[in-house]
Amino acid sequence: MKKTNRRLTSIIIAAVIVLILVAIYASGSFMPESALRADFNQKFLSPSLKHPFGTDYLGRDMFVRTIKGLSLSLIIGATASVISAIIGLIVGVTAALGKGWIDHAINWFIDVFMSVPHTVLLILISIAFSKGATGLLIGIALTHWASLARLIRAEVLQVRDQQFVLCSRRFGKSPLWVATKHIIPHVLPQFFVGLILEFPHAIMHESGLTFLGFGMPPEQPAIGIILSESMRYISSGAWWLVFFPGLALVLIVILIEALGTTIRHLFEPRQAQL
Repeated sequence: MKKTNRRLTSIIIAAVIVLILVAIYASGSFMPESALRADFNQKFLSPSLKHPFGTDYLGRDMFVRTIKGLSLSLIIGATASVISAIIGLIVGVTAALGKGWIDHAINWFIDVFMSVPHTVLLILISIAFSKGATGLLIGIALTHWASLARLIRAEVLQVRDQQFVLCSRRFGKSPLWVATKHIIPHVLPQFFVGLILEFPHAIMHESGLTFLGFGMPPEQPAIGIILSESMRYISSGAWWLVFFPGLALVLIVILIEALGTTIRHLFEPRQAQL
């Protein structure tokens, strides 16, 4: 039997995952407001073909609300992850290419920053920016860059003493030219993988803060809001109000984690072929 080409398999898997995520985002973003309206004649209906996730205490379709909530999470998670990854790239490259005292100062700041629990920082930043989507986005973006910055710094330290980099410096190229032409292209694989792997963390933190009341406003059908509202009805037997939105959130996180692993395989030549 012919050996499987892992690169082709990884591309197919990544394409399928991206299509699923895009479909969820598009379905939630272009969903009409009428689909989210309450219908008091349909309260607390258990899962069925008409309502796969059942209905809530206002008669709203939980499947529709879950898709809308996931689309909101994808928007906030993607935007915050991109901003955070860019911050990590800039900080990591600056630390590795800067003078000794700059590197030590940035490393010290990263250590101090990582010693503070993310949840505490997220809550403080979210409150400072009046909560909501803006507060969540800024909070997540400013608290998820440190690990990637440390990883990129380690990669840059390995590259900066390579012959092609030293030759460019001897020919009088500026540090900025060397960074943009040699260093940053080398660390782009780590950057993209780190960006994707930050995505599920951003989504979980968005949902967690919203669940605790420090995130999205109550009128938004965010996953955290759905779970927070549904907790009070578990004892009455409406288990589907928590089960299906929570399961959907976990599956989205697993899909994005799988996408990050797949992209990493594409960037590793030794694992491209089996």
